[in-house]
Amino acid sequence: MKRVIILTISFIFLCFPTFILKAQKVALVLSGGGAKGVVHVGVLKALEENDIPIDYITGTSMGAIVGGLYASGYSPQEIESFVTSDEFMRLASGVIDKKYRYYFKQESRNASWINIKFYYDISQNKIRSKLPTNIISPFEMDFEFMQLFASASAVADYNFDSLLIPFRCVASDIEANEAVIMDRGQLGNAIRASMTFPFYFMPINIDGKLLFDGGMYNNFPSDIAVDAFNPDVIIGSKAAGNYGSPSQDDIISQIQNMLVAKTDYDVILNNGVLIEHDLGKVNILDFSRTKEFIDSGYIRTMDNMDEIKSMIHERINREERQKQREEFNIRKPQLVIDTINVKGLNKSQSRYVYNILKKRALLTTLKDIKKEYFQLFADDKISYIFPELKYNKESGYYDLFLDVKPSENFIVKFGGNISTTSANEAFFGINYRYLSSFAATVAGNAYIGRFYSSLQARTKFDFPSRPMLYTELGYTYNHRNYFKNTTYFIEDVTPSFLVENESFIWFDIGIPITNTGKLVGGVSLVRDKDEYYQTNSFSRLDTTDVTYFDFYTPRILFELNSLNYKQYANRGIRLIMLANYVNGIEKNIPGSTSINREEFCKHHNWFQFKLIYDNYFERIGPLKLGFYGELLISDQPLFNNYISTIMASPAFEPLPESKVLFLPKYRAHNYAAAGLKIIGHILKKLDFRLEGYLFQPYQEIIQKPDLSVGYGEKFSNRSYMGTAALIWYSPIGPLSISVNHYDRAYDQFSIFANFGYIIFNRSAIN
Repeated sequence: MKRVIILTISFIFLCFPTFILKAQKVALVLSGGGAKGVVHVGVLKALEENDIPIDYITGTSMGAIVGGLYASGYSPQEIESFVTSDEFMRLASGVIDKKYRYYFKQESRNASWINIKFYYDISQNKIRSKLPTNIISPFEMDFEFMQLFASASAVADYNFDSLLIPFRCVASDIEANEAVIMDRGQLGNAIRASMTFPFYFMPINIDGKLLFDGGMYNNFPSDIAVDAFNPDVIIGSKAAGNYGSPSQDDIISQIQNMLVAKTDYDVILNNGVLIEHDLGKVNILDFSRTKEFIDSGYIRTMDNMDEIKSMIHERINREERQKQREEFNIRKPQLVIDTINVKGLNKSQSRYVYNILKKRALLTTLKDIKKEYFQLFADDKISYIFPELKYNKESGYYDLFLDVKPSENFIVKFGGNISTTSANEAFFGINYRYLSSFAATVAGNAYIGRFYSSLQARTKFDFPSRPMLYTELGYTYNHRNYFKNTTYFIEDVTPSFLVENESFIWFDIGIPITNTGKLVGGVSLVRDKDEYYQTNSFSRLDTTDVTYFDFYTPRILFELNSLNYKQYANRGIRLIMLANYVNGIEKNIPGSTSINREEFCKHHNWFQFKLIYDNYFERIGPLKLGFYGELLISDQPLFNNYISTIMASPAFEPLPESKVLFLPKYRAHNYAAAGLKIIGHILKKLDFRLEGYLFQPYQEIIQKPDLSVGYGEKFSNRSYMGTAALIWYSPIGPLSISVNHYDRAYDQFSIFANFGYIIFNRSAIN
């Protein structure tokens, strides 16, 4: 009897080897498709819930991201949480997390529209510029991919067959004009290459090959699944399709057809299921419907589940799958860094990078170094860093390799403002950037306009100390000619010929205070020259009064700034606390229209404190609310006459137009002002703004009947201003039209249309 049983078992083994000796193997193939590719997450959720085994994964582009995460030990729930997060939206759009944007490193605001970078090529004796190769900034994405996949790569010993699930993805080598199958190396780099759609993302160099999106040659790698893994069953998830025929008047359709080859969306095997997702037309990087697409992928897979189960007889329950995942993840080495290696820079430049990244401890984690890593990007001396973590088996830690590219040495800037009033101006600037063991910028700019003209030259040094600090030495000349401005900008009794000339040199030392703030101490040596008539009745033969004020002013500035735009911001906070001490000599030379013909000279000194708070804080439906407050406290004295006193007094100028008008009733030595802003978001780049402000001086500066100067009653004669504006944020600057109201001006209403920025070089005091 025993012999019969043995013979029977042997017969079964011989006759049915496929079922006994070989378990049924399933490959999952995930297509590209940009934002639509998140449907693959829903597919994974449905397959896991129904205990469908996944033995191999191949993917392209977004399919490579989702498949690579799954193969690395992330659950469908963890992948869903990642792709629906604000973090993922930032990675896709190239916007660096506000935690890693450093205001301390930013250049002062100016009126530039476009920046052109170039460098001098010594070998060719030519000036060369580089066109940008990408729309989306890859900096945070590269760091995040390294962080997501480095430990899985280490566990697999950089062999994709040894991941939790054997994996392949596809990239494109445009030089060889062929697809590249990624099966080993840094998993994060392979996936980054596979999803690098041309012009959107910067290409990546792997083993000397410049690689792009795999969808250019193979957007559905079912053939790779067959060749690499020889599966029994293929489950395909198709989130993309071939582009339609190019249109004669649509350049995008023409580029797509030139770049992307036709793909055969076929599972190849007889035992195969193709899950097709009909999601309509979606922009490649529009992740606003991610949750909807994931749910759609789940539902569509469930619709195909009976067919899938009919082909796949094996099952793996969730407990067993989770156990395998946990066993794989527990083997992942913690991301602890032992050494940092920099290439692409000379020895002095590398020292600058090391000094910023250095930590007191011998070992550091990726999390601990992240803040300093992004400080490097905030520095305009560095254009690009590609990071890699390589696991060192001997030390048990990782080595961090940074491939750093310095920025082009020169930047030329063009901009200005085009207006229906005399606020027209042209802006030109040039920066020279130098990187060694410290970083330096030598810069100059010029504004040329009917109302405002200016020249500035400055030198700034950034030192990689602890804390980081900078020093800046500069010279500025500002010229404002209010006579060339709009006719009715002040009350009729106030003279219309007013010219301000300010020239000063300054020296500042600054340190960062949080990532959005800085503390600056400095001193300026200043000469103000104001020219004016004290009456509106003057002729060509008359001469102006001239007031000189030569002074020095040390200052301390504390500033926080997270506003999203340099003009017409609609998100963020700005806080300024500025303390000045002013000490100088006023000299007045009377003109032919002056009542007092004697020269006047007097010493003045005063303290001044200014507080500005600008916050966009609340959203009510489609509306965003904002608050603006300003406080000025000083013991500034009166000058020789009313006009010289008003011209030397701080001004409240919250509206762009108010910065180009001379409004005496909105100037005072001590005042408080506040306003509310309501912003309606009409279209993606189109806002409607309503703003209203109250200005309350402690004592109004008044002109007495004898033309001398004095103070009015305390807390009297408050003033109001407001605006209704429509703003379109173009790629190079805002286009706006506004109706403005100043209740204590001769011409109370104005219509103001302009394109560009009403932003000026710094003044010595305000």
